[in-house]
This record gives sequence, structure tokens and C-alpha cells, in this order.
Amino acid sequence: MIAGVCAGLAHRFGLPVFLVRLLFVLSCLLPGPQVVLYIVLWILLPKAG
Repeated sequence: MIAGVCAGLAHRFGLPVFLVRLLFVLSCLLPGPQVVLYIVLWILLPKAG
């Protein structure tokens, strides 16, 4: 919803967008570089439309 990263990943892998967003939010509860990965994907994924 912010940069379309989860929607882009969902479209690429044929998954529901809600599921990808939910998995990302749940992964943020675990230690790791999730926010950094999100920013990198925001930069690297092609823009839609």
C-alpha cells in the first residue's frame, strides 16, 4: 500500500496481496532486516503502469 512492494511480489508469485502483506507484517515481529529489504525492493522493483 505504501510503495506497492507487497502487491508486486504477490503478482509475481501468484499469491493474494493480503497474504503477502500479512506475512510481511508478521515477519516484522521477528529480528532481521525486513524494513531494509522492503526499501531495497522498493528501489529495485519496476514501477507498474
